[in-house]
Amino acid sequence: MSSTAFVSIGELRKGRHAVSQILDTVASGGCSSSGGAGKASCGSSDGPDDMPAEIWEKVKNHPCYSEEAHHHYARMHVAVAPACNIQCNYCNRKYDCSNESRPGVVSQKLTPDQAVKKVLAVASEIPQMTVLGIAGPGDALANPKKTFETFRRLSEEAPDIKLCLSTNGLALPQMVDEICKYNIDHVTITINMVDPAVGEKIYPWIFWDHRRVTGREAAEILHRQQMLGLEMLTARGVLTKINSVLIPGINDEHLIEVNREVKKRGAFLHNIMPLISEAEHGTVFGLTGQRGPSAQELKAVQDACMGGANLMRHCRQCRADAVGLLGEDRSEEFTLDKIEAMEVVYDLDKRRAYQQQVEQERQAQHAAKAAALEAAAADAGMDAGMKVLVAVATEGQGKVNQHFGHATEFQIFEVSQGEALFVGHRRVDLYCQGGYGEDEQLPSIVGAINDCHAVLVSKIGACPRDELKAAGIEPVDEYAHEFIEAAALSWFAGYRARVARGEIVHTERGDARIRQGAFTAAA
Repeated sequence: MSSTAFVSIGELRKGRHAVSQILDTVASGGCSSSGGAGKASCGSSDGPDDMPAEIWEKVKNHPCYSEEAHHHYARMHVAVAPACNIQCNYCNRKYDCSNESRPGVVSQKLTPDQAVKKVLAVASEIPQMTVLGIAGPGDALANPKKTFETFRRLSEEAPDIKLCLSTNGLALPQMVDEICKYNIDHVTITINMVDPAVGEKIYPWIFWDHRRVTGREAAEILHRQQMLGLEMLTARGVLTKINSVLIPGINDEHLIEVNREVKKRGAFLHNIMPLISEAEHGTVFGLTGQRGPSAQELKAVQDACMGGANLMRHCRQCRADAVGLLGEDRSEEFTLDKIEAMEVVYDLDKRRAYQQQVEQERQAQHAAKAAALEAAAADAGMDAGMKVLVAVATEGQGKVNQHFGHATEFQIFEVSQGEALFVGHRRVDLYCQGGYGEDEQLPSIVGAINDCHAVLVSKIGACPRDELKAAGIEPVDEYAHEFIEAAALSWFAGYRARVARGEIVHTERGDARIRQGAFTAAA
């Protein structure tokens, strides 16, 4: 093993002590997976009363570390890191389509100078952009000179923007000092295994100590580096998010063990993502027919990890040059040629004033949810154990504010008497194209949300409304432009009342769930 990987026994002890302190904080209420009214989230549902103030400051407006914040705040990635020091069977950085949303894809690779110019341009036009990340298209730490030069410049020229990087962890231990030097206090590590026998099925090779290493040895080295790097970051107070790609038949059951092991080492969040394996992307898994998981399989693994490391469920598997809110990409607005024609004015006061408005909107969202929960608590006579999934069409701001036909994804909430909990999202084909509905898209859209009891939208046409009803999914447009959680809880209260009156029969989501005419009666 390269000598650069070694650290002192004292450093390791310090790291394990810091891990223990963080886990004590988690056990006493910080970053749990449940929360009541008025709470914001750190990937799930926690707020400022649930964690130390210094951690809350790091997560409150970070769209990846706070599920609630991702409705309001934007991120961007700059593609300054093209080289990579490992090969993954699910990755191919050679392909790019402007409509693709997957890691490793970029349209333009940037120099540090170009990256800084682009960040300032985006920040001047999108004042809610609070986070800058370097996520490739290779590995940020396999390109340390370009990565840290970009961060150095931005820490001076855009001091209010949070800095993040993503890495596979192979070079992480020897880079921790440099990460802390530039106040990079959010690091994502992709960890797909803690057993090299699993790892050798995912990683054909790594480049280590000036040579290519393959097979079990490569997986063993990568595993040791990832665990050591995670512990060292925890020791230094850096928040870590662990990304894991769920690969059916290879690491699906194993990810429960991954969750346990990263929690032991102080991971702040665990993001379990579905494998993207379309053959046209040219990956090894894609070309060999390895399938990705269904939305239901993904949720089942995530649910099995509840109680371990806190889960992130709102990831969109962003491109390495993504710009905007999670779930949208405005990178085409900020190509290098367009930036050259822009008048860039980085107005820090204007950015702060805009973000204060966002915080007022968040408080209104909290108040609406609290009122809905209070109303729900009054229905004590109904089935308190009932839970359903609800799909929501939204353009952001935490509201039901998107037409069914304009949605390219639906956010999924698990709704009960005491909570409306975000549990994931489902990408779908666009229904409205050129001003007309494409009816052949409807079966795939309905199939994507077929385990949901209702879909909340701002508006919906007659044809998709009928198709959804026929599939047993209630189309709901009466809560247009209301806050999502309050709308979902209000709809659920009405749904439970209809069940109590005998108008509909509640079962677990199935084709025979709704009595004939129930939606007409409820309209």
